[in-house]
Amino acid sequence: MRVAIASDHGGFEQKEQLVTYLKDELGCEVTDFGTTSEESVDYPDYAEPVARAVASGEADRGILVCGTGIGMALAADKVPGVRASSITRPDFAQLFRQHNNGNVICLSGRFITLEENEEIVKVFLTTEFEGGRHAQRVAKIAKLDEAK
Repeated sequence: MRVAIASDHGGFEQKEQLVTYLKDELGCEVTDFGTTSEESVDYPDYAEPVARAVASGEADRGILVCGTGIGMALAADKVPGVRASSITRPDFAQLFRQHNNGNVICLSGRFITLEENEEIVKVFLTTEFEGGRHAQRVAKIAKLDEAK
């Protein structure tokens, strides 16, 4: 699986460790869009390239890490074709994939442990979209992108 990943300064440390986890443990092809240090940066600058990579098909899924995951989700969701959410539990990641066909997950690097985020990422990457009744709902979300 091709995964695009990025963080701001608040998620930098965990992002670095998640890149290793994605490659070594999950066998993913990873494109890291930064940041490259804990120096303060603006999270939209890092959310956008990940979201665009997913929306264009360059990446299958995206992972963003900031202090809470909330800011990254707000920014990534502005890109048409992206369904992003801040996820704090593995069961939320599962439902996000099954029901919403979520394609960008946003994690908290300050309030969630690395081990918990690794489990969230694993569930996010291994859970399939259920389709069925959920497909109609996701299609309605896609139509909202057309109105932008």
